[in-house]
Amino acid sequence: KQASRFRIHTFISTSPLHMKHKLNKNPDEVLESIKEHVVYARKFTDDVEWSCEDGTRTDMDFMCKTVELAINCGAKTINIPDTVGYSYPSEFTKIISTLLNKVPNIDKAIISTHCHNDLGLAVANSLAGVVAGARQVECTINGIGERAGNAALEEIVMALKTRNDLMPYHTNINTKLISKASKMVSNVTGFPVQFNKAIVGKNAFAHEAGIHQDGMLKHKNTYEIMTPESVGVKQTSLVMGKHSGSHAFKEKLADLGYTDLQDDVIEKSFAKFKALADKKKHVYDEDISALVDDSLIKEDNVINLKSLKVFAGTEEPQRAEMELEVFGEIKKDKATGDGPVDAIMKCINKIYPHEVKLQLYQVHAVTEGTDAQATVSVKIEEKGKTTVGQA
Repeated sequence: KQASRFRIHTFISTSPLHMKHKLNKNPDEVLESIKEHVVYARKFTDDVEWSCEDGTRTDMDFMCKTVELAINCGAKTINIPDTVGYSYPSEFTKIISTLLNKVPNIDKAIISTHCHNDLGLAVANSLAGVVAGARQVECTINGIGERAGNAALEEIVMALKTRNDLMPYHTNINTKLISKASKMVSNVTGFPVQFNKAIVGKNAFAHEAGIHQDGMLKHKNTYEIMTPESVGVKQTSLVMGKHSGSHAFKEKLADLGYTDLQDDVIEKSFAKFKALADKKKHVYDEDISALVDDSLIKEDNVINLKSLKVFAGTEEPQRAEMELEVFGEIKKDKATGDGPVDAIMKCINKIYPHEVKLQLYQVHAVTEGTDAQATVSVKIEEKGKTTVGQA
């Protein structure tokens, strides 16, 4: 409600399958519900968006009726979701084109797309919608979302920018922040970006094949349709080490885009940098970004890890010894398990009994080399509630 562009988004299923089995409503009842809820939403804001859920499996004539009604009731944006990722680009183009040609008041609204990626076509369908006349695209960074995810923002934006000859449309996205935004979302959600992910994957601008490398050395455009810099990717540099001071560190932060950090965050990050530089021969830009991101986390834990020892071998059970601070009280214990992670979980459970199921445990190196930092992602479930953490 405090947003600069306050909008209410209301929706209802319109496909025969959803109306019958999910809503238990007939088409007339669905139309009445559209009228009721769009009119009600307009009491609070002029900016109302309406969606026909499972739109790509909806009868086209009925969709036209629902869209016309929603606009008459005050909807300013009409969103067409491919809710289950079922549509094909040519089909999606036809849906948008039909709405533009058959709905008499369609000029009073903006058509939007909302495509899921169950068949890997979310971005293709979204772009097909834009070419057909849609002027809003609902998408997510890294393509995260329900099931197989949603259309990836970075892919749509860079496709429009790179193929502006075919799609002469413009967004206000600052593409140089795409890589940073991708990493931030990955850190917050705990979902790593696959290495070969378009635009933001670690290998998106890597060229390993000899013939590719030869072409790149002769002219970058031979195998590069966009520059790494255009999405905020910089080549790894080795300019920071244990002899670097606070001034150089601040300059490096500014170069990496950290221009508005609080002094306490900078000091905390610098202390971590010096500690890392004493252990690591080379400190990369990715290392520094990881340190800053970690320093931005506000720690207010009721349980803190004080020490951990893990013993692993091929001929004996894995063993963990742990010291935790629980509500200010130091507690110690040890446990054995089928592996180091199992031993750690059992040790935690002995110190602080609970019913937690570990759903995901992943370790990813931040940079190359045996001395690389790592990010650890965990997903746990307790009493039906899922929590994701990363460090």
